[in-house]
Amino acid sequence: MTFIPDANILLRSAEPGHRQHREADDSVTALLGRGYTPFIFPQAYYEFWVAATRPKAQNGLGKTPAEAAAELVKFKAVFALRGDDPAVYDEWEQLVIRHNVSGKPAHDARLVAAMLVHGVGTLLTFNDQDFGRFPGITVLTPATVLAWPPAAPPLPPVP
Repeated sequence: MTFIPDANILLRSAEPGHRQHREADDSVTALLGRGYTPFIFPQAYYEFWVAATRPKAQNGLGKTPAEAAAELVKFKAVFALRGDDPAVYDEWEQLVIRHNVSGKPAHDARLVAAMLVHGVGTLLTFNDQDFGRFPGITVLTPATVLAWPPAAPPLPPVP
């Protein structure tokens, strides 16, 4: 199984003082522990950069470009980057028309389009309600992941 984080997961991971910081980090760790393969699309990095380097007074994290770049290095160690692909646009256009998407939610549709094109099945986000209209993907919140019972320990090797 594969998953990607929404940009809000990255933002909370990069903000140790935020009340959702631990939840973001622990939910990624839990998915990895259950054998999920982590991927990411450039869009999440773009969105992270914009919000991370925006001043706190404008609902950003107030990080310098150097600080944001250091966070990207950490994320790249966990999430395998899947590139943009021309087929993503075609899928996105179908989604926004089919689901009557307008305004800012078109960004969410682009993320879903990339997931569908690249065969990534699960999205981890704090904003699950933003993705409910799109079929074909599983949307998980950190709270949902952390409420799962512990994963079974691996079986010992057969002698």
